[in-house]
Amino acid sequence: MSNPEVISVGNMLVEIMRTELDRPLNLPANFTGPFPSGDTPIYIDTIARLGHSAGFIGAVGPDDFGRCLLERFERDGVDSSQVAILPDQTTGVAFIAYFTGGSRKFIYHWRHAAAGRLSPEHVHPEYIQSARWLHLTGCNLAASPSAKEACYRAMHLLSPGARLSFDANIRPELLTIDQIRGLVQPAVERADVILPSLTEAAMLTGLDTDEQGCRLWASQGKTVVLKMGSKGCRIYSRDRVIDVPGFAVQEVDPTGAGDSFCAGFTVALLENMPLEEAGRFANAVGALAVTKLGPMEGAPSRQQVMDFISNR
Repeated sequence: MSNPEVISVGNMLVEIMRTELDRPLNLPANFTGPFPSGDTPIYIDTIARLGHSAGFIGAVGPDDFGRCLLERFERDGVDSSQVAILPDQTTGVAFIAYFTGGSRKFIYHWRHAAAGRLSPEHVHPEYIQSARWLHLTGCNLAASPSAKEACYRAMHLLSPGARLSFDANIRPELLTIDQIRGLVQPAVERADVILPSLTEAAMLTGLDTDEQGCRLWASQGKTVVLKMGSKGCRIYSRDRVIDVPGFAVQEVDPTGAGDSFCAGFTVALLENMPLEEAGRFANAVGALAVTKLGPMEGAPSRQQVMDFISNR
């Protein structure tokens, strides 16, 4: 058993997407895929691509979709020793359609697939306790009761000196905001870094605006990073607010950009970059992620990120 520096937990799934815009999922049309996906798998694969040791706790079925995910982890250097292959389950799948204007529609098959059968027994103390960083997301807490408990167990086993980052990543397809708010509260309380997307800070805190929500968390001593897509990010700490503009790129597929951003910010903090530099580095990672079709396909290497930043 290896001892990765950064660990994440959660929903291993493949993504199958419409090949054209504005083709709703209730009508016949073409798909492409499978692409390895899942918010925390995208995050951890990007960590590895950026040069830090990375490990994942999850579950797949003994099928070709599971092989798709495991082969990607192997190729990019993610430790998959803690990925369970469940003999009586199939690997999770997400179907996605894109629409003019940037909206997306998902149909998930994971709650009743291997991803939804992830359980606390898959989380081993010796694996977690040596890590420097753990990353969790809200949609994994909502995936199933057993997956939620697996995430909580990982969080509770984390060494006191290790850091926890939390990306709300609310999926209204799974649970209501009131249900999500209760599920995520333990992770929010333990988190050192919170990375909400637009509207999530307001929803999770119950305050009127993201600004108020982010400032509340920052006043509690947390680093809060509001992800604003192509506009970049806004970083809140106890004593200041920093706006970091994004990078203009030709977007091909936005899925996974936020997860890649979170990975970039993690790497930056592990390397003790100042907050503004960390935001710029994470913005670059997120921007590169959208330039290829498939949620993991645009995950950049460290050199690609540095070249991208230096050319701008």
